[in-house]
Amino acid sequence: MPDITERVVELIKSASTDLSPDVEQALLAAKTAEAAGSAAEGALQTVLENVRMSRTTGRPICQDTGTPIFYVWNPEGVSQRELLKQIRAAVRIATERAYLRPNAVAALSGKNSGDNTGIDFPTVHFEEWGHDYIQVGLLLKGGGSENCGAQYSIPSPEFEASRDLKGVRKAVLDAAHKAQGFGCSPGVLGVGVGGDRVTSMLKAKEQLFRPLADTNASPELDALEKQLQREINELGIGPMGFGGKTTVLGVKIGELHRVPASFFVSIAYMCWADRRKVMTIKEGNVALLAAR
Repeated sequence: MPDITERVVELIKSASTDLSPDVEQALLAAKTAEAAGSAAEGALQTVLENVRMSRTTGRPICQDTGTPIFYVWNPEGVSQRELLKQIRAAVRIATERAYLRPNAVAALSGKNSGDNTGIDFPTVHFEEWGHDYIQVGLLLKGGGSENCGAQYSIPSPEFEASRDLKGVRKAVLDAAHKAQGFGCSPGVLGVGVGGDRVTSMLKAKEQLFRPLADTNASPELDALEKQLQREINELGIGPMGFGGKTTVLGVKIGELHRVPASFFVSIAYMCWADRRKVMTIKEGNVALLAAR
């Protein structure tokens, strides 16, 4: 199998320093929509200048380069153990080159490994598929946005909710209201409905790879995504919590089967620095995409 170490280093650099075009365009549209001279417009202007400087200088968009979360789709016969070894090596190299800040600390002692590797760090999810090429997706998930994530078991002790789309809506609105700009809004919300506690959140994070302008294959979920984006923006929390018209840039929802006894709704919050990139590697050819 090919050695993809340097390719993954390129992927990390791109995700860390070059915001995807659809996110940048959404931020620009949000700035235009805010009142001239308002704190919201000023915050978004600063964000956009930060995006430009990061791309120009090749430096990280945010000082918190986050938890590297990889999703790897590989053909049959490719060693996932070898891929994991190469990905971990790429993370070490990217840290040496300052594309990533050393973020991996031992849970109890707080001791920093110094190279962004540790026990199950970075996070890597593998899936074998029927294509003849490797695809590697990367999310750089900042700590502030991760802290704003939430999971609800419906019916919830926090609010009355039914096990249907109305209940999902209540859970997402509650999570957005509680975030109150602490996750560096305007953010993007990935939502997982169903599954168990682990797979529900995994499904939520997978939604963050979706382009902001895409359409959900489920008409019901597509309608709810658009409704939630509109309603959350009407809360008036605004950029960085300063008030304004834009609290989220998008809401993306995925569904899983569940057991009858459980109904989980998981919300993965991604900050305005929506750092996600996907790379495809086939016979030495490499294509870097903004989103999967």
